[in-house]
Amino acid sequence: MSAIIRTENLTYTYSPDTPFEKTAVNDVCLEVEDGELVGIIGHTGSGKSTLIQHLNGLIRPTSGRVIIDGQDIWEKGVNLRDIRFKVGIVFQYPEYQIFEETVFKDIAYGPKNMGLDEKQVGERVRETAALIGLDSALLEKSPFELSGGQKRRVAIAGVMAMRPKVLILDEPTAGLDPGGREQVLEEIREYHRRSGSTVLLVSHSMEDVARFATKILVMNHGSVFCYDTPPNVFMRADEIAEMGLSVPQITRVFSLLRKKGIDIRGDVYTVDFALKTINEYIASKGSAREDGHD
Repeated sequence: MSAIIRTENLTYTYSPDTPFEKTAVNDVCLEVEDGELVGIIGHTGSGKSTLIQHLNGLIRPTSGRVIIDGQDIWEKGVNLRDIRFKVGIVFQYPEYQIFEETVFKDIAYGPKNMGLDEKQVGERVRETAALIGLDSALLEKSPFELSGGQKRRVAIAGVMAMRPKVLILDEPTAGLDPGGREQVLEEIREYHRRSGSTVLLVSHSMEDVARFATKILVMNHGSVFCYDTPPNVFMRADEIAEMGLSVPQITRVFSLLRKKGIDIRGDVYTVDFALKTINEYIASKGSAREDGHD
């Protein structure tokens, strides 16, 4: 696979040459392959939100390059409008940006701005609504009549309907109850599975990221702490915890078992993975006893 997103020595400094100068993103070199579902984790102030705003040109780097689908987005002659159709961002609490009189019109807003004809717009609205769990009967309702979770899905659908090559979601489950959070995450995973698009999911919840991501990016003080597969990231659970991030409970349990001298793998990050690991451990101990070892 080739890199759909690449940053080269990306640095961004707020309020340079003033007493308020702060480097929010520091020398970030990153390659995200096409089709990945990347979880982005980091404490408040780690640079997560500043980083993602660079990826569709909302912020211009202080230094370094942002390359999307092989194109340096700040190169002379590049149309940032095209980049923003290619990289769609759903910001935190996107339901506050809903403004149209019907759900249909709100989801249709992006595709219309892309210049699609009425038939194409209608097809995208209906397909996306179905994908994100919005009943067709809701399309002619006012979005302001919907529940909080439904409004959130309308706002997300509005970006999905543009079919960006890269979909970025900043804390898409913030403020939702557990049921609503689970539903939105499942729908994002289904969108990723069906569309084959690259998805970047910014979250404070390591539990959510552990279950859904194919890769995890951990940010710390504006820099990349690590970018790897979930098992490799969770092998570093103790370091991540020291940064003030909460690793999944199941990972903490296995870390404690290892500290107590039990020779069991430490990269466990889901309950299913834990069950498999425990069964393998018990089987290995049984084999050792049969061979005459303690």
